Amino acid sequence: MFMQRSSFGRTIGQTDIVSATDHPHGSCKALLLVATPPLVDPNFDRTVVYMLEHNSDGAVGVVLNRPTDEESPEIVRAWQRHLAPPATMFQGGPVETDALIALARLKAPVDEAWSRVTDDFGSVDLMLDPDQVAEQVLALRVFRGYSGWGAGQLDGELAEGAWMVFPAERGDVFDPNPTGLWRAVVRRQGGKVAWLANAPDDLSAN
Repeated sequence: MFMQRSSFGRTIGQTDIVSATDHPHGSCKALLLVATPPLVDPNFDRTVVYMLEHNSDGAVGVVLNRPTDEESPEIVRAWQRHLAPPATMFQGGPVETDALIALARLKAPVDEAWSRVTDDFGSVDLMLDPDQVAEQVLALRVFRGYSGWGAGQLDGELAEGAWMVFPAERGDVFDPNPTGLWRAVVRRQGGKVAWLANAPDDLSAN
């Protein structure tokens, strides 16, 4: 996946953006990638991606602000009462769209069915019987597919200015208003970056 650098991205001062190189090993893991408008690929224009992994082998994340109206498969319906509002499936990205990724915040970790990302947050195996962890689940969101980058690919996109990198707040993954998440994340940064939150969708028309 490659996102072309936007013309606006070149005007944003680096001091306004969290650089991945400021974090351990230059990793974006557990950070937000926020698309710099406009991206050539409309599937990623104004997306917010939560990064699950980023290392020398590549990177994996899920798009947080693309809810769908598709009917949930049976395996997801079994977890329906745990889904954070809006209780629907999300489009996590264009890679392996038949795969389901369930992200959860738990009161306490659960054996081998749990893969930790940070603290009390990580992925949970949907094959697990929901009743086994019912008392531990605080919030759950299910994504179809994911966003993936090969070795060095994301680093190239970051260098091109296709993405802004910001810290993730606790409620971002389970935001009840996901379609407004891009503007909300940009607005809370303040400074020149926050201007984008009120900019028209078509920057060339302004």
